Amino acid sequence: MYVRNCALYSCSIRHFQTRRSMTATTAVQSRSTKLALAGWIAISLAAGSVGANAARSAGEFYAQLDKAAWAPPAWLFGPVWTVLYVLMGVAAWMVWRERGWNGASTALAVFVIQLVFNALWTYLFFSMRSGALAFGEILLLWALIAATILLFARAKRTAALLLVPYLCWVSFATLLTWSVWQRNPALL
Repeated sequence: MYVRNCALYSCSIRHFQTRRSMTATTAVQSRSTKLALAGWIAISLAAGSVGANAARSAGEFYAQLDKAAWAPPAWLFGPVWTVLYVLMGVAAWMVWRERGWNGASTALAVFVIQLVFNALWTYLFFSMRSGALAFGEILLLWALIAATILLFARAKRTAALLLVPYLCWVSFATLLTWSVWQRNPALL
């Protein structure tokens, strides 16, 4: 009986130590996961801030342009893009969490490349004021977003779905870019 009780006691201590160790590991992983989420959102928002920096006088310039009746007001772009950048960051984080760097290196690399092209469009349109370059670039951006969605879908379907509003908005922005460029040949 004594031997059996000692064996149970020893087993209980090992179980408690293992459980405590697992709890500590889970806490570290949870903290790491939260930091990674914040990091992916920060990377996405950084692309937005680079674009915003390139478009400091965008409001004034946008107001000067001849636009179709369906063109949104300038104030709408900031809130829409903020939500989209957060969704992009969450989507990238989900893929990273699901597959890690090694398992999703292509998907995450394409994601980062499309972020660069996202910021580049603002520079081409508002700083360089080149409608032709901005339109060609946004077509490439659209293709990169579509490729990112397909790659993300392989890792985590929900992550791909989070990028659909982004693709829809860039589809709309593509039409808007074409329309504004064609209506303002002297300015673009």
